[in-house]
Amino acid sequence: MKDLLQKVVDCHSIEHAKSLLDECIKSDKIDKAYHFALKAHEGQYRKSGEEYVIHPILVATIVAKLSMDEDMVVAALLHDVVEDTPYTLEDIKPYGDEVTLMVEGLTKIDKIRDQKLLHSFVDEKLISSAMTFRKMLIASIEDVRVLVIKLCDRLHNMLTLDALPKKKQKRIAEETLVVYAPIAHRLGISVLKNLLEDKSFYYIFPQEYNKIQAYLDENGQNHTILLNSFIERLEKILVQYGLKDKSFKIFGRVKHHYSIYLKQQRKGISIDEVLDLFAVRIITETPMDCYKALGAIHLNFTPLIARFKDYISAPKDNGYQTIHTSVFDNKNIYEVQIRSQEMHYTAEFGVAAHWKYKEGCGQNIKLDWLKNLQYTNENIEEFYELAKNDLFSNDITVLSPNGDQYTLPRGAVALDFAYMIHSEVGQRAKAAYINKERATLLTELKNGDIVRIETDDEIIYRCSWIDALKTSRARSVMKMDCRHRIKEVDAKVGLKLLQTAIDRDNVIQWLENEKLIPKLDKVPNKVSFFKNIVRVYFNQNRDFLFLPIFQRSKKIKEVKKNNFRFLTNRYISSVEFDYCCHPKYGDPIVAFLEGSKAVIHHKLCQNTYNMLSLDKKMVFVEWVESSLQKYSMIVTLKNERGSLADVLKILAQYDINVISVQLGTPFSEQSNYCKMEIESTIKKSEELIEILEKKIKLVELVSTQDAYNK
Repeated sequence: MKDLLQKVVDCHSIEHAKSLLDECIKSDKIDKAYHFALKAHEGQYRKSGEEYVIHPILVATIVAKLSMDEDMVVAALLHDVVEDTPYTLEDIKPYGDEVTLMVEGLTKIDKIRDQKLLHSFVDEKLISSAMTFRKMLIASIEDVRVLVIKLCDRLHNMLTLDALPKKKQKRIAEETLVVYAPIAHRLGISVLKNLLEDKSFYYIFPQEYNKIQAYLDENGQNHTILLNSFIERLEKILVQYGLKDKSFKIFGRVKHHYSIYLKQQRKGISIDEVLDLFAVRIITETPMDCYKALGAIHLNFTPLIARFKDYISAPKDNGYQTIHTSVFDNKNIYEVQIRSQEMHYTAEFGVAAHWKYKEGCGQNIKLDWLKNLQYTNENIEEFYELAKNDLFSNDITVLSPNGDQYTLPRGAVALDFAYMIHSEVGQRAKAAYINKERATLLTELKNGDIVRIETDDEIIYRCSWIDALKTSRARSVMKMDCRHRIKEVDAKVGLKLLQTAIDRDNVIQWLENEKLIPKLDKVPNKVSFFKNIVRVYFNQNRDFLFLPIFQRSKKIKEVKKNNFRFLTNRYISSVEFDYCCHPKYGDPIVAFLEGSKAVIHHKLCQNTYNMLSLDKKMVFVEWVESSLQKYSMIVTLKNERGSLADVLKILAQYDINVISVQLGTPFSEQSNYCKMEIESTIKKSEELIEILEKKIKLVELVSTQDAYNK
């Protein structure tokens, strides 16, 4: 692939492009499509000044290198015809239904071009990326080959990005990194994923890219010597332990640029401190030979057991099968990957390697995740948040007691697993058993855990747990359940508020007559609606004027106590929280009256739900708007006693309130990373970053209202 891509970069003529395509695949149908593309794009030119048709020819060439699927190559040749020329889908139909369907899907995706490219570092770029995501995923539901062609199209665009202005280069590179590379990873096409990541990295962070390149250039000779020496030893050992000479191949490499950069950022280290800079890949003839090679390596080198993973016996959803291990050799650490030739082909080309997947080839490649990424009920920001949880995360594999394998994102908890089994299991889950030991449903799962879920007869609502879940499936189902629950609770609370404020026996009958029963769920959420219903009632029912003064309902007034605002005609002497729930600022709340005391509950507290069926009085309540801005912050702590205390002391100096502290984060497994939720009167994150980064080692600080972190 590397040699072909260099030829693609050097290609500037139609004749040269056609010769590259012919080297990969030839057929009458492809030749016919080629001439149609020439005719359709005649007179069109790219920003570089080259004839436009060179682009679809080279995209088709990359597609042909990944897959020998004739229809995919034809669709790649014609992928811009409907979008950029006067021809329509009717003109594509002579090439067959599958080609037409793929071109239609690619045309839907390409309409994103009509949108103005946005500047970096604005929230609107999220909207654009999310819309691209949605269009790509929905267009690929019918035929996943649409995604493969689109990835090849984006790769060629990245290879020729120099022709565009720098701002546009960066914007396209950002979208490539957050949209296209993760999809390539999910489809198992590592050759595209790595290329897209490195090309994007080059344009987004050119200085960091050049630093890594300079280091690799400077140390390249030494790296080659070390790798060759290690490979030579491996070859001798494998033959010594029974593998036939020439029956296996070993390749050495240094990690690709973006992988090195991510390692530096996650660990907070320099490139010199990246331990597993070197990697070797052993390609064997059979799966059994993979395990023979593993045994030989572990008997002759000291392995890092914590980094051992067997994806042959437990393949990833994208079909990836390889044994991963890391070993020490002469003070260096080498990552060793062991796979068969067939596994290697699948690992490099993923779903593209099994173009007949519809007939059952490539049986390890699971595509159900595509259908699970539609999220049609979510707004665009929520869609993107859910999608990136599924596509961006590293995976772990956990097992059911029956041995069924489930792939989850790293950081997933037992409740995520419950929803993965079935939505109803997640809804009714009440406890988990991890490796036969009882654990909470929010226990983070580790690779290889055996998990059993204990269920209840009824749905258990845990709406405050949504942020703790990692899978889109779990979060989406829980959100839907909670919306229904909140509406139900709001209707009951609305009735209680009106009964308390009006304090008459005929309230329900009057509400039915006025056809207000279906609108009761609005009462706890809209001040004006609540006040208006009370006012209308008393205007229509003036018999209260004949009651003793102490029985007459008073006008609804605003009462502020602590952090709460009440609307009531009752006297409130004090406010307190019940023991059963602990709502945080901003959580949905309700207030029950006990004499003159207001008792605050979370709106979704089970006790709240139970008390709504009792004869309890309630008052309208909401939080008083805070002057504090909430932030999520990750800092690096020094590896010494009292380092956390030092950070807390610095925060106190700037009147920053710490809400929560978590040592070790999903951002890193190392305990010297600390995640904090904080509050500050400083409204702009840029100002707070400027203040704090002078005092502490700040990794990340974002407002919790930021669209990227909802």
